[in-house]
Amino acid sequence: MTMRTLVVVESSFGNTRAVADAVAEGLGGCPVSDVRDTDPGVVADLDLLVVGGPTHAFGMSRERTRADAVEQGATAGDGDGIREWLGRLEPSADLTVATFDTRIDRVRRLPGSAARGAARLLRHHGFRQVLEPVSFYVTGTAGPLADGELARARTWGASLAERPSTHAGG
Repeated sequence: MTMRTLVVVESSFGNTRAVADAVAEGLGGCPVSDVRDTDPGVVADLDLLVVGGPTHAFGMSRERTRADAVEQGATAGDGDGIREWLGRLEPSADLTVATFDTRIDRVRRLPGSAARGAARLLRHHGFRQVLEPVSFYVTGTAGPLADGELARARTWGASLAERPSTHAGG
């Protein structure tokens, strides 16, 4: 049986979207959907939900941090981000989830991560996390992605596809 998978992404400068596309490629070519265009009800038909977003101010974006990103040249920032979208999901113990974020390379050791925050919120709603949250790095606020990050994202996506607990009926 084919695993029903969706990658839902919030991206301000396009870097997180590029990572999401690479993760989807690693997963075998599953769909990628912008969080602003994704009905939370879609998760009812999935086996695996992958959620990614940028780390803003040590966590998931907020309305103010998205507005700040637009002031810095982001092409996306209107509407809800993954924080609000995840808050609208119906709890489910049947859905397996994985989370990732993008964050600035020079602050690797600082606390706070959109991926960890999203994973915590998903666990609180009863979702099963298949892998630890992962961060992919950009060289500055607007990017670009650090060398090797897209390859690492494809590899991470492939590792999700190989997990026995992510397969339908598994």
